[in-house]
Amino acid sequence: MKKIVLFLGLVMAVISIAAQDTNKQKFSPEKFREDMERFIVKDACLTPTEASKFFPLYNEMNKKQRVIFDRIRQIGRTKPTDEDGCKQAIKQRDKLELELKKVQQTYHEKFLNVIPASKLFDVIKAEEKFHRRMLKKSNVVPQAKNAKQDKGRK
Repeated sequence: MKKIVLFLGLVMAVISIAAQDTNKQKFSPEKFREDMERFIVKDACLTPTEASKFFPLYNEMNKKQRVIFDRIRQIGRTKPTDEDGCKQAIKQRDKLELELKKVQQTYHEKFLNVIPASKLFDVIKAEEKFHRRMLKKSNVVPQAKNAKQDKGRK
């Protein structure tokens, strides 16, 4: 009798865990963008007029940055087999990171034409705060697991 109760308890636990896994939402870039926009509008106190002028430029900047991020990620996917290849990969990555900063600088100038500098400053801070909160919320890689992975790489 105890074995049956124990078995049923185990089955219920497995079903419960499986149900929890299927209830987890998958990442949606659209929802992420919408949540970030709402957060930025609220945190930086953007008016509807300012937001309607700012976000089309902001999304345009993000698209350009994403292309560069993808190229940087592509470089980092495979380690070159020789020193010369590694050196070239590092130089290419540095070049792309400078390009990324240049895109950001160009768009900051465009943003300053549609919102005041004080609000742009608040937007930049709000974006950083949003990303930190989302990383904390998602808890992508727990600290203990991270430490184990780092030890394995040395």
